Amino acid sequence: MKFLKATVKFVPVVILAGLMIAGQDALLAAPIAAVAAVIIAKVTEGLNFKDCIDAATKSVSNITVALFILMFAYAMASAFMSTGVGASVVNIALSLGISAKTTAVVGLVVTAILSVATGTSWGTFAACAPIFLWLVHIVDPNCIDTGSLLLTTCAIAGGACFGDNIGLISDTTIVSSGIQGVEVVDRIRTQGVWSVMCLVLAAIAFFVAGIVMGLPGESVAASGVMDSVPQSAMDYLAQEKPEAIDLLNQVQNGVALYMIIPLILVIGLAISGVSTFACIGSGIVSAYVLGLFAGTTSLYPILSSAEDVTTGLQGYLNMCMAGFADAGSWVVVMMMWVAAFGGIMGKMKAFEPLSNFIVKISHNVRQLMTCNGILCLAGNAILSDEMAQIVTVGPIIKEITAENVEAETEEDMYKLKLRNATFGDAMGVFGSQLIPWHVYLGFYVGIAINVYPLYEFANTDFIKFNFMAMIAVLSMLILTFTGADRLIPLFGLPKEPKVRLKKKTRGEAEDIA
Repeated sequence: MKFLKATVKFVPVVILAGLMIAGQDALLAAPIAAVAAVIIAKVTEGLNFKDCIDAATKSVSNITVALFILMFAYAMASAFMSTGVGASVVNIALSLGISAKTTAVVGLVVTAILSVATGTSWGTFAACAPIFLWLVHIVDPNCIDTGSLLLTTCAIAGGACFGDNIGLISDTTIVSSGIQGVEVVDRIRTQGVWSVMCLVLAAIAFFVAGIVMGLPGESVAASGVMDSVPQSAMDYLAQEKPEAIDLLNQVQNGVALYMIIPLILVIGLAISGVSTFACIGSGIVSAYVLGLFAGTTSLYPILSSAEDVTTGLQGYLNMCMAGFADAGSWVVVMMMWVAAFGGIMGKMKAFEPLSNFIVKISHNVRQLMTCNGILCLAGNAILSDEMAQIVTVGPIIKEITAENVEAETEEDMYKLKLRNATFGDAMGVFGSQLIPWHVYLGFYVGIAINVYPLYEFANTDFIKFNFMAMIAVLSMLILTFTGADRLIPLFGLPKEPKVRLKKKTRGEAEDIA
């Protein structure tokens, strides 16, 4: 009966996953799955409708800040395309001889650095998508057919998560560490070498993939940019995303190199500990101000009609407002539904059978810790939100470890807490890149379509070549299970019997008696 009940609790996940895999929009799949979760919560736990609504709204409230960041991120993406920030980076890259074979590698490294500085993968992806998606189009006009578009897309998606997992100012790093009772600095120090190794391996994988896929290795001149875009595509961009045309024109005609300053400013302020809102806001404001000197923005509108102002300060503000509207029209609503779904799943204790199962099958500490990592990954898939997973599953794996493991010293137990914190964050942030229905990928799809509407991105497109996420998730679990983590400086867990399962100790005591 218990097994049947536990199985039934996972039905909403199957529904959500099935609808997404079948091609249904998350904006439809998430509400259907949420309704299914309400019904099953009533059947399995006796929860009433109000209980479910309260759990759903509480879960949505946990991502409220993220939703505001998302809207600002859309505005910044448009600003970077229209004012010359993106064009300046593209021109610098072209002058250095970048090609389709190396665009993904460069995108991975740049987004990794920026995400550490800003502490947000979402803001990083929003800032870099308009730069690298159009850069790969410029160096490879057939990027959709050759696969270089998706290779680069996956590279900047995975790279953007790097700093979210190890950044001092990352919300997921801070929250996951706080739940386990460890210092953020200690966590970064212990997982630092492992994180960098994952980044290096991912860079190698992207470079090899570029060679195996036979991507063009020739650099291109900026003067031929507009020739690479067919007229039908230009007509479409003029209707759907005129900022993209601005970017392409600026690349071809040239733009002042100092227009890269807004991007550098965003990074510098983040390193200084300024909030994400202030960092993104500084990018939006500085792009406009510097654009006045570069000739990409203007102070007064050229058109007189107040209802159709596309230039001047009012035009710039209208563009930012359009960014807010673009985010709110689909992505924000979708994310709210997914978060609501996760809240209901957490309320019905969908993880309880899994946690009990972990304790039952684990025969040593390493097996227990590996299962904790798997539980975080499963929780991320069920809740479809990395922060919801961290705050929901984090206390569970903390309790599992505390109740079932004993250590010779506090230092040894602290190392286990550090690994649990890393599990919660890594399986949340990187794991999200491998779950088709995850809210993370919904955000990425929204941004990608918004800045590069020539291709209809799907959630699964961000999984195909996401070597960074694959390497991080698999290596974390394998290293923990095998004990090979001891080969990585500061990353190894204590050996048994320095740490041991309490149930083993009780069994030995009974044998002696």
